[in-house]
Amino acid sequence: MVGYHKWLFVLILICLGHIAYPQQIRVIKYPELREMLDKPGDFTLVVNFWATWCLPCVTEIPHFEKISAQYAKKKVKVLLVSLDAASLLKKKVEPFVVRKGIKSAKVVLLDEPDYNSWIDKVSPEWSGALPFTIIVDSKTNSKKAFERPFTEAELASELKPFIQ
Repeated sequence: MVGYHKWLFVLILICLGHIAYPQQIRVIKYPELREMLDKPGDFTLVVNFWATWCLPCVTEIPHFEKISAQYAKKKVKVLLVSLDAASLLKKKVEPFVVRKGIKSAKVVLLDEPDYNSWIDKVSPEWSGALPFTIIVDSKTNSKKAFERPFTEAELASELKPFIQ
């Protein structure tokens, strides 16, 4: 019986540790982001560019988390790309992710301060304003870009043609 209690205690500690710590947020450079955007497969990729200082971004982030969890079985992946300074990862970005309960969507921080060197490569339709979202069909490489915030209903509506 003592062995059982010991294993139960270890299991509880593991579960609590998983709940207490946010997902691992990696700091990446543009070439790695490009690989993520161009990765072939049988899924739809929803990529949202945001920052903790952007009020419309902060407002819409829960919609992306909900879409990520709700449509996971329909092969939808959500990538949230923070444009905060890399120095703010521990101070701002990680606490924000924990506060917002982001668990289903993958979060990365793009450490590329020269925005003009890569924004047009992501999408020629992007002026650089936030929030910015691009939906990519990884099978056909068809894309649709949005330089505006979304409501939950608007995001679901724009995603529908990609998952039917």
